[in-house]
Amino acid sequence: MIQIADIREWRSHNVVDPGGRRIGALEAIYVDTSTDEPAMATVQIGLPTRQRLVFVPLDGAVVGPDYVKVGYDRALVKKCPAIGTDDVLPAADEPAVFAHYGLTYRPGANGERQLARR
Repeated sequence: MIQIADIREWRSHNVVDPGGRRIGALEAIYVDTSTDEPAMATVQIGLPTRQRLVFVPLDGAVVGPDYVKVGYDRALVKKCPAIGTDDVLPAADEPAVFAHYGLTYRPGANGERQLARR
């Protein structure tokens, strides 16, 4: 399990897929609001003039000295619903991110978001 205390050290690390192919740079970590455990990361991808952030689940992720290896293929991650580099994921768009990876979306009992940025 990846420890939440290490989050600050991950920022700007390369995010790579299981084959070691670079996806982009880690921008932020989102925790599951029900457990406060790291659940997803945003990865900065694109050309310098057209960058965007995509989400990737952290289940099974491995942290190396200068990378975070995720359990999802680069092509799948790059097709995930994206936000601008200065944007925040709207609550209404969270289910689409989970659906992209075939994961179950579980909002809080009172409809709270499942993800929170750290």
